[in-house]
Amino acid sequence: MSTSQQTALVTGANKGIGFEAARQLARQGFTVWLGARDEARGEAAVKELGVDGDVRFVGLDVTDEASVRAAAQRIEEETGLDVLVNNAGVAFADGDGRPGEVDLDVLQRTFDVNVHGALRVTQAFLPLIRRSAAGRIVNVSSTLGSLGVVTSPQNPFGQLASFAYPASKTALNAITGWLAVELRDTSVKVNSVCPGSNATDMNSAGAQPASEGAKVVVHAATLPADGPTGSFLDVNGVVPW
Repeated sequence: MSTSQQTALVTGANKGIGFEAARQLARQGFTVWLGARDEARGEAAVKELGVDGDVRFVGLDVTDEASVRAAAQRIEEETGLDVLVNNAGVAFADGDGRPGEVDLDVLQRTFDVNVHGALRVTQAFLPLIRRSAAGRIVNVSSTLGSLGVVTSPQNPFGQLASFAYPASKTALNAITGWLAVELRDTSVKVNSVCPGSNATDMNSAGAQPASEGAKVVVHAATLPADGPTGSFLDVNGVVPW
């Protein structure tokens, strides 16, 4: 296990915000494990990021217990882990809708990745992060998951015809809060972040570059010892739960 360099794992990092977060962490000197389900795409991403630092591919399907355990074992044996970024996420347009009409199968599939997957990975890697002098867990969430925002009369998003994705992010935020309380007597910090609207497979091409959203993720991943824990943050500061 390396003791001279901090190590980070970013899930779902072969593209989008995860890819850019991996790049930025590598440029800051981290050894970065790029987690992805597809080996060919993951290896291609690692090859592209090789100019930015020490980036390594690890096969990781957040919905597969065996895959997650194998990744945890490999990372424990080779480097240890300081930072976990739960970035892997999905959103389905077909079958989603308001609570009164959402397809429950779509809700289940969304939660399988965005909630159960994030918790599965966190549980597997938490023993490693507890050993770190500066452990950090970052859950990539969304303002759409904020109950304070969605119930506000000034809700900027209106009544979206989508419930599965926002609800999954609300549940992910619950993991953040509960885990932060569980770890409050340790050096581990756990936070949710909203990277904003980014030009990725899940968003409009008119949004900001994914590299901008990744900055919020990396900020939470590299918080100093006096930084917050159990918070929901975006580029402007604290987001209401």
